[in-house]
Amino acid sequence: MPLMPKRTKHRKVQRGSRKGLATSNTQLAQGDFGLKTLDRGWITAIQIEACRVCINRHLKRRGKLWIRIFPDKPVSKKPIEVRMGKGKGDPEFWCAVVTPGTMLFELAGVPDSLAREAFRLASAKLGVHTCMVSREA
Repeated sequence: MPLMPKRTKHRKVQRGSRKGLATSNTQLAQGDFGLKTLDRGWITAIQIEACRVCINRHLKRRGKLWIRIFPDKPVSKKPIEVRMGKGKGDPEFWCAVVTPGTMLFELAGVPDSLAREAFRLASAKLGVHTCMVSREA
């Protein structure tokens, strides 16, 4: 089951603006290594889950993983071959809005080379450019 909020105030929301840089969630909070985004965009709940599975499989249950983003934006879509008008479509999936500098994942308890490879595999599942950051020793 992908991530989604238990309840929301509104069933459908507007697309919104994605301009600007991340002001919060930009530094490492718990882990020693982090995956930070360099682009802006939407990351779906399915992409987040795919990254989580990919990282955990590569680490083979070593270390600890934190997911720093949560998909709280419903994205609606009209069905195929439906004419224009007649209102907004039903919510299709959930996504997290990310701006440059947002920390996506954090890892602790693993060596640098293992974390780097795990994040490389996970970044292939995302639609945004990312970089790995580490805590200064």
